[in-house]
Amino acid sequence: MLPELFFGYFAAVIVFLSVIVITRRNPVHSVMWMLLLFFHIAGLYLFLNAEFIAAIQIIVYAGAILVLFLFVLLLLNLREELRAKRFVGAWPAGLFVTSALLVIILSVLKSFVPGPAGKYSIEFIKQETHTKALGKLLYTDFLFPFEIASLVLLVAIIGAMVLAKRKTGK
Repeated sequence: MLPELFFGYFAAVIVFLSVIVITRRNPVHSVMWMLLLFFHIAGLYLFLNAEFIAAIQIIVYAGAILVLFLFVLLLLNLREELRAKRFVGAWPAGLFVTSALLVIILSVLKSFVPGPAGKYSIEFIKQETHTKALGKLLYTDFLFPFEIASLVLLVAIIGAMVLAKRKTGK
């Protein structure tokens, strides 16, 4: 009974905070609600015994991504956006699109057939720990995509440095 209660709490709060994030007028307030949302998602990962994913959720999303969001928001001048009326007359169309997507997703989920079981059983994960199993998988089977992702991030960092560098006379 208690695990279902915790899961229900996390699920309900995550859905509630998601709605709060997209309905706030002030984008800075929206980012602050998103911070609370990311902490609840990390709590759900902890509840599911995925400690590594919970730590990554806090470090990467609640730390780096939200700082980036706030940095971009503070660089933009949003005074006109705060005064403008949003969502004028768009609710019926949005409700129709959302309900159509929900029907499509539910019909796809009904026909979902799980594939064969992999070698990573619950007993194996308990013996190896989540982090060790993820590290072995990442650095053996998925090494090439991991390296490609690191190269993409390196190009983005170099591009940001080039754009941020001030023009000098040299």
